[in-house]
Amino acid sequence: CTLNCRYSFSSVQYFLSHSWRRQRYFLVGSNEAHTKHRVLKIDRTEPKDLVIIDDKHVYNQHEVRELLGRLDLGNRTKIGQKGSSGLSKALTAYGIVGFVRFLEGYYIVLITKRRKVADIGGHSIYKIEDTSMIYIPNDSVRVTHPDEARYVRIFQNVDLSSNFYFSYSYDLSHSLQYNLTLLQRPYDLWLSEASSAEEEVHTQSKQDSFDIFEDEGLPTQELLIYGRPVHITLIARRSSKFAGTRFLKRGANCEGDVANEVETEQIVHDASVMSFTAGSYSSYVQVRGSVPLYWSQDISTMMPKPPIRLDQADPYAHVAALHFDQMLQRFGSPIIILNLVKKREKRKHEKILSEELYPAVINLNQFLPPDHCIDYIAWDMARYTKSKLCNVLDRLSMIAENVVKRTGFFINRSEFYCHILRPDERWGDLGGQITNSGRVQNGVLRTNCVDCLDRTNTAQFMVGKCALAYQLYALGMIDKPKLQFDTDCVRLFEELYEDHGDTLSLQYGGSQLVHRVKTYRKIAPWTQHSKDIMQTLSRYYSNAFSDADRQDAINLFLQVYQPSESKPHLWELPTDFYLHQRSTMALPLDRRSYTLWWSEGILSSLPVAYDEVPCEENMKKIKVKRVNQFDESIDIYTEFFKPYELTSFDDTFCITMTNSAREFMPKSVGVDPSPFTVRKPEETGKSVLGNKSSKEETLLQRKTAASAPPPPSEEAISSTSEDDSEEDRDEDGSVSQRSTPIKLLTESGESSRTQEQTVKEPYGLNLAKFPAENDLLIYESCLILALHFTRRLTCVSFLPLLLPSLYREPVSCFPEDSIYGVAPPQVNRDSRDVFESHVMAGQGQVRALCRDDTLMYREYVKNRYM
Repeated sequence: CTLNCRYSFSSVQYFLSHSWRRQRYFLVGSNEAHTKHRVLKIDRTEPKDLVIIDDKHVYNQHEVRELLGRLDLGNRTKIGQKGSSGLSKALTAYGIVGFVRFLEGYYIVLITKRRKVADIGGHSIYKIEDTSMIYIPNDSVRVTHPDEARYVRIFQNVDLSSNFYFSYSYDLSHSLQYNLTLLQRPYDLWLSEASSAEEEVHTQSKQDSFDIFEDEGLPTQELLIYGRPVHITLIARRSSKFAGTRFLKRGANCEGDVANEVETEQIVHDASVMSFTAGSYSSYVQVRGSVPLYWSQDISTMMPKPPIRLDQADPYAHVAALHFDQMLQRFGSPIIILNLVKKREKRKHEKILSEELYPAVINLNQFLPPDHCIDYIAWDMARYTKSKLCNVLDRLSMIAENVVKRTGFFINRSEFYCHILRPDERWGDLGGQITNSGRVQNGVLRTNCVDCLDRTNTAQFMVGKCALAYQLYALGMIDKPKLQFDTDCVRLFEELYEDHGDTLSLQYGGSQLVHRVKTYRKIAPWTQHSKDIMQTLSRYYSNAFSDADRQDAINLFLQVYQPSESKPHLWELPTDFYLHQRSTMALPLDRRSYTLWWSEGILSSLPVAYDEVPCEENMKKIKVKRVNQFDESIDIYTEFFKPYELTSFDDTFCITMTNSAREFMPKSVGVDPSPFTVRKPEETGKSVLGNKSSKEETLLQRKTAASAPPPPSEEAISSTSEDDSEEDRDEDGSVSQRSTPIKLLTESGESSRTQEQTVKEPYGLNLAKFPAENDLLIYESCLILALHFTRRLTCVSFLPLLLPSLYREPVSCFPEDSIYGVAPPQVNRDSRDVFESHVMAGQGQVRALCRDDTLMYREYVKNRYM
């Protein structure tokens, strides 16, 4: 669920208090600086209804203390009677997850512990560490039910303290591109529409329904490039539409929602500037999900691989049309399918899905314009892995290069001038959409195998690695959009994706990943085989014994099943099929067209996603308050340093990085500190690589992983595969045309012409024999400045001769990439006095406090500790 604080004003902290008569809860929310407060009153006298009164007034600290004092005084017992005070503090919380009801009254779920894990554009992202579930009606009106406790236990099986994240000001349920493009409109127009949406939220009295199951996500790592910090954040958004566990949720439901659908977004930004307005941010999105067909696996018999069966005949690809209609609306075109299931088997198993999916895509494409057709790439990754003559990651790198070039990626700044001076052939034909403020990603890659776990995660890592190279190149971090294996950067990125895949695999399959990137690189240690066996057994045990209970918890948590006294209980249902297939129980009043299978307005917006088109319908969907750079809730200084409180350094530096490139760097002295230097796997963290000559380093790069011989032809593979009995050809006997033809040099296949250019033209241009006169004057002036400011100038008699070239105006034609484009900040006298007083205090010369400071400190101590 999207963990936004629905009933709050810049809410950061909540104080839940109740009167001694236990008739109501008072929820007092405040901002980070405790200067603005809002009050929410929850009635406790209603046994089954949720009655919330929202006070629209914004209180300051003095006003809210007076209000709580009056409430406390008004609810006190009479003098001489036994009893407590009028108000008593229940607990302190940091957010409202939501309200939930089973067979009795409502519960309120509060976030009681949090931990900051990321920062995106000045917006703090927190991980839930602990929650509290409080029953709202008091004991005098409570109507007990014998099955209430069992529903509470099932609901609490979904552990909110594991991989659930929230933010007060940033919408985690949408991508960075969506948040930065759709919301860039006139503030007054947006504010009028957002206020109506906010009023709609406040008038809700039922439990909120959420669209995104915000689960695994937000591991952040730090990449230090010669002192320049770069943060890489990975966000996973799990769909709540057809959510469940492996074997119990397969394929798609009747509305086109697929099982194990995860939207993965990698955000790369220059951490030197933590602001959307002034910083550089880039993101790339890809999707994984089950094959969009009506299919399932029979788990009535205990076996490792239950047979795959197609449940319903769908000759017009109705369910696939509904699914790809959603994708066109969310991501635009092109939609690229990377199908990794097996194509040749002795006994048909995975092949059944490929034989059904490919004709469905062909049927849908005949009604789409040629420019926006769905691309279908089928590649038997498991069969290529068994072959000793091909390299799986080489083939995946070629597919990834083709995909990233077609979809492009998002970046919120225009190109650097250095890209024009030193153009790269890969950068020239990059797809997507170029805007005045940067680039926009159009379309998405949809990867799937059978479970969308092991093979899919490795394929997504290779695509993410290719996209990361383009993102770093666009941010000016590397000189060409290409990253080698066995570098600190790629090893760090690989671990990031494996953590990502492990969490998703635990949630969907019951164990961690079985096959990892090292497995497909064929460099995994021999101990990995025993770990794979244990993971397979763990996954098998989970699927057989615990997945049914987990499925009930997910159905209850996502409101797929809502308890009622008039229908059977959740544990009494023989199957949850009709909970996820609601349309099958209703007559189709308006059947969708088999030819015009897309929704209205989608085709006219392509290749841009319809959800990102600025229109009235899309603006009504936005229920997150727009924040600007002057909002206190995203003030970085207030967020980190908290000048209104006494804090410690451990609490101030609270971002927890998953890993840093320093952990992968060799510890020897003299090592090249660049995270893009290729290092031997056995020498990581031990020996030196920077002392080698350029020729030896080039040879070492050629011998690194992912540099095996290119993939052989289909005939060569069929002769080496042990368990494949059919030719990899279509029914008409021709070579398969499902894979998009790709022409790309592998990482080891650099041409000799490129190497000669690298040697002869190290700076990208041919140097003339004699420099021009203007260039000599510039060089001389820079030399004089260097000698002068380092105090190495022994004779200044010739200095007047170079005055014309010495005193030049620091004017740049390219302000975005120039060091002269940044003006020094203006500091007023009061700020200087404060700084001087801090310096003097550090030297032991403490100034006497003025009367105002003394009174302010006394007031703080009184409010804080008395």
